[in-house]
Amino acid sequence: MKQARTYLAFVATLLVVALASAQEGRQVRGVVSDALGRPIAGAQVSLMAADGNAVGQTRTTDDGRFFFAGVPAGTYAIVSEKASFRQGTAIVTVGNADPAPVALAMASEQALDVRVAAERLDRARNQLSPRTGSSQFTFQRADIESLPLGENTSFNDLLTRAPGVANDNFGQLHIRGDHANIQYRINGVILPEGITGFGSALDTRFGDRIDLLTGALPAQYGYRTAGVVEIETKSAYEPGGRAGVLFGSHNTFNPGLELSGAAGPVNYYLTGSYVRNTLGLENPTPNVEAIHDLTRQDKGFAYFSMLPSATTRLTAMFGTYEGRFQIPNIPGNQPDQTTGFTTLNGSTMFDSANLDEKQREVNRYGILALQSTLGENIDYQVAVFQRYTSLHFTPDPNGDLVFLGNASELFKSDRATGIQADASARLNERHTLRSGIFFSNESVVSNNNATVFDASNNIVNIQDNNSRGGNHLFGIYVQDEWKLTSKLNLNYGLRYDQMNAFVKADQLSPRLGATWQWTPQTTLHAAYSRYFTPPPTELVTPKTIALFANTSAAAPAGVPNDPVLPERTHYFDVGLTHRLTSALNVGVDYYYKRVTDLLDEGQFGPAPIFTPFNYKEGRVQGLELTANYKKDNLSAYANLAWSTALGKEIVSSQASAGFQQSDLNFIATNWVHLDHDQTYTASGGVSYQGGKTRYSVDAVFGSGLRITPDGSLNKNSGHLPSYTVVNVAAVHRFDDTPLGRLDGRLAVVNVFDKIYELRDGTGIGVGPPAFGQRRAVYAGVTKVF
Repeated sequence: MKQARTYLAFVATLLVVALASAQEGRQVRGVVSDALGRPIAGAQVSLMAADGNAVGQTRTTDDGRFFFAGVPAGTYAIVSEKASFRQGTAIVTVGNADPAPVALAMASEQALDVRVAAERLDRARNQLSPRTGSSQFTFQRADIESLPLGENTSFNDLLTRAPGVANDNFGQLHIRGDHANIQYRINGVILPEGITGFGSALDTRFGDRIDLLTGALPAQYGYRTAGVVEIETKSAYEPGGRAGVLFGSHNTFNPGLELSGAAGPVNYYLTGSYVRNTLGLENPTPNVEAIHDLTRQDKGFAYFSMLPSATTRLTAMFGTYEGRFQIPNIPGNQPDQTTGFTTLNGSTMFDSANLDEKQREVNRYGILALQSTLGENIDYQVAVFQRYTSLHFTPDPNGDLVFLGNASELFKSDRATGIQADASARLNERHTLRSGIFFSNESVVSNNNATVFDASNNIVNIQDNNSRGGNHLFGIYVQDEWKLTSKLNLNYGLRYDQMNAFVKADQLSPRLGATWQWTPQTTLHAAYSRYFTPPPTELVTPKTIALFANTSAAAPAGVPNDPVLPERTHYFDVGLTHRLTSALNVGVDYYYKRVTDLLDEGQFGPAPIFTPFNYKEGRVQGLELTANYKKDNLSAYANLAWSTALGKEIVSSQASAGFQQSDLNFIATNWVHLDHDQTYTASGGVSYQGGKTRYSVDAVFGSGLRITPDGSLNKNSGHLPSYTVVNVAAVHRFDDTPLGRLDGRLAVVNVFDKIYELRDGTGIGVGPPAFGQRRAVYAGVTKVF
């Protein structure tokens, strides 16, 4: 309650400041933009009286807006200034009513032809990836800043504000009934998949626009298709930067830095952040603080761009992430008396609160891209990439033996190298032909140094090391965007994919999508896609079952261990969007998936690492409703989704995952809910800019992930209780400080301190219990320069 009172006092103070500033007089407001019409953030704006004296000063917000209150009648000059831009001026007359908004343009001192060329290349790059027939949810920079933690919001938390995204423990997300299966692209280039860990390798702060694409996607999208996250990076052509720090509950310390500018012919954008808190993983207890849950995470991103000519751009992107996690403990656990492994070194006294499991994650990537044209009608981009990712789990050598019968030190790594090329050719006014190719080669290492009990209760060490190179993915596509009429667009194509890893497989996949502008306010879309989803190579590392026979880590007797297969899906999607007013848009979307060899993942061993497996059949369907409102200083959004995801007959990883034969028999003849199937998911939020202060509130609702009731053979037949988490924030701009403009932020996450459970430890492939974050208060400050 003390934290809540502190927050309310802060908000009240901001309201008093805002009201006090609204003296008698009129309001003068406007926007500052560059020569290309893009808003300029952080520009100093002065209100000059007729005698030449400044009667007010402020700085523009992230969307280029400024505001003066209490302006007496008279004629004034408004002057805007920012480094690397020429001064902008405008004249405004204040009378008995508020004057019309003022628009100031500031020309960049950088050569305009470079900026124009960059803008044209950005548009051409976007044209390489049509989205006909798919569903799209967009986060603009202002939307991200309106979230309670702003640019410090994790990618996972950001995506839970999109329709049909269900939150889970261990950093997992589920989009439209899929387990993970998410693809990330940076400026149109696929970011190779890394080993699934607790943290995200990406930092929200470097995204200028983030789109989540779902549904039946066009042919250029393959492999991970539950959701495609398209990230457009911030511009390297806006000199300046920002530095900030967020701190608060759970020992949070989160500094971040952004820099952009030019060095000769090279433009650059750099960002880095560090986070330390005691929220590394979800708390396995309902308490405010978990036991043994410290995390430290470093993230960095660098973008370099050079234009050798007006039609050619060379780009280099580099990213790095390193996360160190303590695995939280559950106090009061007792050794499993049924195993007989309750004594170690003559002692039977063990405290589960003192276990010391840890995990370290590394993810580094580099991308070099060339974008150019051939003549007036052909655009292309070619990119080469490499990514290295690793995960190292360190057990508690004694405690894990007693409580789990297995203390396994695990190391997994994956290095992927590849090339991606995409091109588009405008054949005529009606047809645009697009094609592309993708190839990657992976080398995987999986080492398991296991300490277990043998049949005589002796401690033995088992080395189970596997490595494999030459795992490759190859894909090629061609498609045509056909403008049948001014209102009807058709996109049809074919995609061929081939994989050669622990299994060999391929597929030819047709794609068909259409959009129809039924009325000026209403657009309908419908699409069909055939998908081919390879299993995550970095996780498919076969356990040598025979090595663990007659030990405390032995697989169930007589259970097969078939290889993991690629998933094959028929995906249907239909929906519409409607503009009710100039400010309010609504949408509805229905999807249905019929799946063969449905991929799922679960935690089946002592370490919090996922193992993939297949259901022979899968059925997934859902409905999504969306609404968003933006007018003047007020914006709002709301999403509601219904989904059901079912699987039948487990056909791979049976022994590796430790499935009992009785469970396999039941699932072979009965449809079961997938463990991550959440029936209802909802999110919504409101943001209001009042003078120099932005207020925001948002909420996330989940009807509960699946559980297996006690004693039930029907796995995943129940679900956890529903929950709603409400968050609030206020951001105030302080213009007149010794450091210049500063933005102060105060946020409360889980305002009502809702105690809710994401997992209870039951269900197929479900690890330990996991509770959501309790109420937390954060404060931050950001300097824009």
